Amino acid sequence: MPHQWRALIVDDEPLVRARIRSLLEGAGDFEIAGECGDGRGALEAIECDRIDLVLLDIQMPELDGFAALELVDSRRRPVVIFVTAYDEYALRAFEAHAIDYLLKPFDRPRFEQALDRARRMLSAEDRRQQDSQLKALLADYHARKRYVTRFPIKQNGRILFLKAEEIDYVEAAGNYVCLHVRGESHILRDKLGDIEARLDPDRFVRIHRSTIVNIERIRELRPCFHGDYQVLLRDGTELMLSRGRPKQLEKVSGLFLTRSRGEQDRGPGE
Repeated sequence: MPHQWRALIVDDEPLVRARIRSLLEGAGDFEIAGECGDGRGALEAIECDRIDLVLLDIQMPELDGFAALELVDSRRRPVVIFVTAYDEYALRAFEAHAIDYLLKPFDRPRFEQALDRARRMLSAEDRRQQDSQLKALLADYHARKRYVTRFPIKQNGRILFLKAEEIDYVEAAGNYVCLHVRGESHILRDKLGDIEARLDPDRFVRIHRSTIVNIERIRELRPCFHGDYQVLLRDGTELMLSRGRPKQLEKVSGLFLTRSRGEQDRGPGE
């Protein structure tokens, strides 16, 4: 069977690119147009060549997958299968906008399922629905960019830049806040309320008047007396979710439902 569609593989991990290439070569109706390890390379390839399908990683240095796709001329925008490690925001966004994705690590059946959907989109005479879904996803991403992604930390005469996503939790300390990251603490002169307003609410939630937690770091919720909950993080840290914050409890609880669904989709041994 002659190759019908041209595919581009974009991921900053060589082993993942090799895995996708191997699976794609077995498909028979796709020609691999190239590989890229970053968003800028992907943008150049899409703009300079005819690309029908791109398997696109999200988290890449300098220019991530969303940002690269946002810069592509809408008239040249290919069908996209996103490839991602576990990312709570991304999974919810894909499901909300009916966009297909591969969650690392993925197996052959899941890859073929995504590829079959891509085939249907590529074969459809009217691509307007797919374009509309992709535009909605990018608009969602664009709206989210207003939240801070890095914090400058002064340390020993230097300024370090701490990624917001690496924070385990934030704790109020008078006129300061303490950012806890992998067992280390970093002090900022700021108010907890101001920090809360700058953090992405899809990732961070205020569980107590003095505590904000990264919901992806939560391992377990344990009910306590009087309606409070003990929040156990993956590193063993114990925090408290106040009974006076029912919406926050609902939000944190919803995390586990989404995470469980993602694990079931992957299946055993993937």
